[in-house]
Amino acid sequence: MEIRNIAIIAHVDHGKTTLVDGMLHLDSQMSTKAGTERIMDSMDLERERGITIRAKNASVHYKDTKINIIDTPGHADFGGEVERVLGMADCSLLLVDAVDGPMPQTRFVLDKSLKMGHKPILVINKIDREFANPDAVIDKVFDLFDELGADGDQMDFPIVYASAKNGFASLELEKAGKEDNDLSPLLDLILKHVPAAAGNPEDPLQFQIMNLDYDDYMGRMGIGRVFKGRISKGQSVNFVGKDGTSTGKITKMYGFAGLARVEVTEAEAGDIVAITGIEDAGIGDTICQEGVKDARPPITVDDPTVSMFFLVNDSPLAGRDGKFVTTRQISERLFKEIQTNVAMRVFEDPDRKDRFQVQGRGDLHLSVLVETMRREGYELQVSRPEVIIKKGDNGEKLEPYETVIIDLPEEYSGTIIQELNRRKGDMKTMETSSHGTTRIEYSIPTRGLIGFRSFLISESRGSAAMTSRYSHYDNFAGPIPGRKNGALVSTEQGTAIPFALWGIQERGSLFIAPGTGVYQGMVIGQCSRESDLEVNPCKEKKLTNVRASGSDEAVRLTPPRLMTLEQCLEFIDDDELLEVTPNALRIRKKYLDPNERKKMAKQAVATS
Repeated sequence: MEIRNIAIIAHVDHGKTTLVDGMLHLDSQMSTKAGTERIMDSMDLERERGITIRAKNASVHYKDTKINIIDTPGHADFGGEVERVLGMADCSLLLVDAVDGPMPQTRFVLDKSLKMGHKPILVINKIDREFANPDAVIDKVFDLFDELGADGDQMDFPIVYASAKNGFASLELEKAGKEDNDLSPLLDLILKHVPAAAGNPEDPLQFQIMNLDYDDYMGRMGIGRVFKGRISKGQSVNFVGKDGTSTGKITKMYGFAGLARVEVTEAEAGDIVAITGIEDAGIGDTICQEGVKDARPPITVDDPTVSMFFLVNDSPLAGRDGKFVTTRQISERLFKEIQTNVAMRVFEDPDRKDRFQVQGRGDLHLSVLVETMRREGYELQVSRPEVIIKKGDNGEKLEPYETVIIDLPEEYSGTIIQELNRRKGDMKTMETSSHGTTRIEYSIPTRGLIGFRSFLISESRGSAAMTSRYSHYDNFAGPIPGRKNGALVSTEQGTAIPFALWGIQERGSLFIAPGTGVYQGMVIGQCSRESDLEVNPCKEKKLTNVRASGSDEAVRLTPPRLMTLEQCLEFIDDDELLEVTPNALRIRKKYLDPNERKKMAKQAVATS
């Protein structure tokens, strides 16, 4: 049976995972419940947020050919997943929205694919959308290929018009959804355009691990591609990694049939399988025939650009929710994460044993880790995301910059542009479409985007869409103004009282409801002024025997502003921490005692 290996790359929300669903449903062997949506998004976080976080494998049997499908994340923060799994593919499906066209993260993944020599297939999805303009999208994609230095063969890409949601694809726009009413034209094109998997089955074994998984019974599983030779169950092998060469034995091996893993006894060059028995093997390691050392080039990914500190929770309410609260437990979990997440780094703080610096590709990359740990029962504190500063060849200070594209109604563009300029952004392009949407493109320091998303959503009344990708390191842009408003900080420990909150809500917006546990130094809201304001949310009404008209009026509270994890990380300032437990998110000051806060503030001013 011939094998085709193909990766699907696209921007967030362009329909990549839905297209994979449709391709899988054409396979009668697929062991999945009919009607399930976004099958490949197996993680709870992926289904809740509608994005792909982890790269995954599946296969379709079509016309006596096995098509291995690799679903890749579309968000630039998870680029580490993309860079390693593209090595398993021989071609890429470039999925582009018929209205939006190629977006920044499309450019990021496509660049990696073209440098690997892939000759992509262009799939213009959502052609049934209002304002769809396939011709303009094709022109933009052609320009993008040219900018990325694609060669003549890569520029001559085949085009498919599709609607993944409605389950049809066609090579001709006029036939889409009419004569061609399923996805078989796309699969036929894959068989015709994608080269058969290379590699001689008679050569000595060469298998590279591109992904890791865990099984409760089998332990660590290495997922990768057989580049040469054959691999079989029970085979003794060498594995070559960064720590040298070791020996091991393949205890079990699994192939992919639809989404299911099916135990197999042998696989040959070109196939993608999962193996067990090599407990010490990591991503990028090469499995070779016993006695042979034929390693493939190691997998490299771009360096992290953003870091956060993870600390043991030491607040007065610590230990009430979490199952894992100690330094050892948090340390083990973080170092376990970097075994499978190659784009992340973890460093122990030499000055504090209960603090770890975690570096990632963006604040979303790090926040997904925090949310995952929270759901697993961990309790911890995290600091505000900070960019990673580097030094140039001449000792100058360099920081990461990002390209950001924002689509929003024209009436809100003035306020957003003013804020981006305040955050040291540099406008590159601005254009207004015929249907009243303005698209602006900026180059801006990564620091300037921290906390910007919440501002964008509130100022545009939720009508703006923003995408960004890492661009380059450049000269430090200078100080960027932080949060405009101060915080409402509790002076007491206890339970929030409605009467007290009623008086406090005039000073700003509250983050807590009556009955919430609070402590000294905890942030309970956002102040309407620039400076912090200390308040007492536990103050009770004094009862007297005197009664007067109007003195016992009803307490009417404005509903509190409940924030998600990402919104909390955007809100906190340099002198604050976010306390994360399975059941609560609490913003607090680093120093809970007000006198100590004043003392540290004076020291900071003196040293600056």
